[in-house]
Amino acid sequence: MLQVRVHGPGDVRTDDVAEPDPGPADALVRVAACGICGTDLTYIRLGGVAGPGPDPLCLGHEMSGTVEWVGPEVTRYRVGDRVVAQPGSEELPKIGSGGPEGALTPLMLITQADRRLHRVPDEVPLDVAAFAEPLAVGMHAADQADVHHGDGVAVFGCGPIGLAAIATLVDRGNDRVVAIEPSAVRRELALGLGAQAALDPTATDIWDELASLHGTSPFMFGPTPATAAFIEASGVDQVITDVISHGAFGARLSVVALHYSPIKTSFLMMLMKEFTVRGSFEYPPRFADSIDLLARQDLSRLVTHRFGLDRFDDALGVLGASKDCGKVLVTIDPSQW
Repeated sequence: MLQVRVHGPGDVRTDDVAEPDPGPADALVRVAACGICGTDLTYIRLGGVAGPGPDPLCLGHEMSGTVEWVGPEVTRYRVGDRVVAQPGSEELPKIGSGGPEGALTPLMLITQADRRLHRVPDEVPLDVAAFAEPLAVGMHAADQADVHHGDGVAVFGCGPIGLAAIATLVDRGNDRVVAIEPSAVRRELALGLGAQAALDPTATDIWDELASLHGTSPFMFGPTPATAAFIEASGVDQVITDVISHGAFGARLSVVALHYSPIKTSFLMMLMKEFTVRGSFEYPPRFADSIDLLARQDLSRLVTHRFGLDRFDDALGVLGASKDCGKVLVTIDPSQW
């Protein structure tokens, strides 16, 4: 069967590999769709999770599909169940991020199936269900920002994770979420989710705009926007510096984007503002919260591009060359949707 694997820096191939050999606690899932993201591009650029390893890296961690076989020790799932897999775990090998399995394949081995799989409601199409993983990432980023009712929030970067954070906050009743994103396509997606406003940082002073939208808060060096929480999903280093410089006293910053280089930060300003900065990695305590949100809201509009597995290179091209996209999806078996 086919499996997308990274063999070295810039070397990604669709290989012909042996079908999986499951154990008694495992399941086989016929993959319907799998999203790709910036993390996958990083793995390809580096040649692995942090560089080339002894074996090729199997790609694909945003999957949905239908259970095709279960081992005798699997008690929670049966053949025919529509599922997504939780790829990250402190106790189990990761899926598509350094472990032996990846979801960019027609038939996927899910080890410890009772602990990894989550059932998808019938009303959620399986192509949309593949968005459960990035939605969980954005949901956790919103949690880490510690947003309270009525808070003004600014989300920097409206790729899938930033959009997922906006969808989460709006679903929770927050109507003061401002998206900050240079792509007009992504700004429109943010507004479609219910964002209060969508600002182009290349065309406007976002701090003046945030002050206008959220009001101002006093500070000894002059008033600041009263925006209470920020989510950094852009990957632009300067955003972190600017948020701490311009943010309000007592504000919170949740960092979910990947930043690989040291960033100049004023700890004096953090001290004076009693500013809180939190990292956000992976998922909320209950991964299935993201599936519940997909059942409540129609987020299908966030999937803007679909490519078959035979066009995986084209999917990478869209993701890597353009920011005018939402979620890029690899459609492995559309007949399941």
